[in-house]
Amino acid sequence: MFVTGTGTEVGKTVVAAVIARALARAGKRVAVFKPAITGLAPDEGADGPIRQGHLDASARRRGEEADHALLRRAAGSAQSDEQIAPYRYRQPISPHLAAALAGEEIDPGRLRGAARAAAADADALVCEGVGGLLVPLSPRYLVRDLAADLGLPLVVAAPPGLGTINHTLLTVEAARAAGLDVAAVVLTPWPGEPGQIERSNRETIAALGDVAVETLPPLDRADPDGWRVSWRFLRSMSE
Repeated sequence: MFVTGTGTEVGKTVVAAVIARALARAGKRVAVFKPAITGLAPDEGADGPIRQGHLDASARRRGEEADHALLRRAAGSAQSDEQIAPYRYRQPISPHLAAALAGEEIDPGRLRGAARAAAADADALVCEGVGGLLVPLSPRYLVRDLAADLGLPLVVAAPPGLGTINHTLLTVEAARAAGLDVAAVVLTPWPGEPGQIERSNRETIAALGDVAVETLPPLDRADPDGWRVSWRFLRSMSE
């Protein structure tokens, strides 16, 4: 599956990690992949790809793992940082700009090859995009282009509150315009006592988008064994 979002900081990593964990729990060998990561700690003060083991600076302040580390742990994978995320940058900016500032350009062919190499020895591949679906990985290659090239079912992570109807339906429409199969929308973090807005948003997105809409409450990132989901689309893909 390919997990995208309606923007940044909308729960893509957690949704992707939950999917990876559920597939692993179902007995699948799971590989994870993220084309580029930005906002990582500097390696010897230099921009550009950085060595394995460095955590996201903001994640370190929160006591959390970087995205690729959480994905690896959730999947029970032995992949290296390089295998999971071929491009890793210090600056917390769009990957095409981070690459340009590092004096390079992200190579779509390398991304496709790395994703397929990750999937080669696995039963399932879970990819997490960067930002939203139309974020450029290079000046002429979007996250959407990579998702289309890999041909994976798409899952859209979105917040449950005000404004999400427009953002989510635009993302679904942009995905389908490129021929992508939208498997589901996941609203997160879903409150323990959803209000009228959250309930209406869920129903409206499902109806207007003609798409399955699931929910995911706040989770303890440190305890993947405690994650439990019963999403219909995931059950069918776990078989």
